[in-house]
Amino acid sequence: MKIALISDVHGNLEALENVLRDIEKQGAEKIHFLGDAVGYGCNPNECVKLISNHCDIKLLGNHDFAAMGLESIENFNQMAKASMDWTQTKLKPKSVRLLADFDMDAVFLDYYLVHSSPTEPEKWRYILSIDQAEDHFEKFSQTFCFVGHSHSPTYFEKDPEGYITQHFKPEMEYNRGYRYIINIGSVGQPRDNDPRACYVIADTDTNSIIYRRVEYDINKTQDKMRKAKLPDFLIERLAVGA
Repeated sequence: MKIALISDVHGNLEALENVLRDIEKQGAEKIHFLGDAVGYGCNPNECVKLISNHCDIKLLGNHDFAAMGLESIENFNQMAKASMDWTQTKLKPKSVRLLADFDMDAVFLDYYLVHSSPTEPEKWRYILSIDQAEDHFEKFSQTFCFVGHSHSPTYFEKDPEGYITQHFKPEMEYNRGYRYIINIGSVGQPRDNDPRACYVIADTDTNSIIYRRVEYDINKTQDKMRKAKLPDFLIERLAVGA
């Protein structure tokens, strides 16, 4: 079975549409969404609708929480606050109702799915280093934990002796007896110096995890953001994936 995992769309309709087309070409049987449908980009309602229609599991991210008024944006940086203020004025009641049906975490096969981390998911913790990953391995029982949140495609591998390594590879074959925390990257706001949309295909038949990179019309997305008068930094970073 091929399973597509996507995260951090952030209102970027052009990126999401192209990723969904690529997923169809890959023959994925399931699509799971790991949170942050909105924030930063100019098409929150369209993205929420597409995710709701196409994804089997749908999770909430911190930007979704904030957009629904369930969490303060005081911890957001200045640019994120500005985009969230804009998003809250544009988000339709129907989109809020759809988001309200999303979950905080989920289990599918031998996968634990969560937006930020398996440790107190509602605290929105980052997993960026081996030291940070170490404690989180104790918080889930499945072989795989898939996350988003940091927009950084990387995975942590824990061997049967407990030794953890971090990898930045476009493809991996997983080993029996090992456990993994896998960040699937971002569809709408990549931050690994590659502006292409990023998502993961997990293939249970070949025991492989593949990062897919998908080009989209960045200029079109940026033009929308300029018309909406969103912060220049958010607009410019799309072109460099930073």
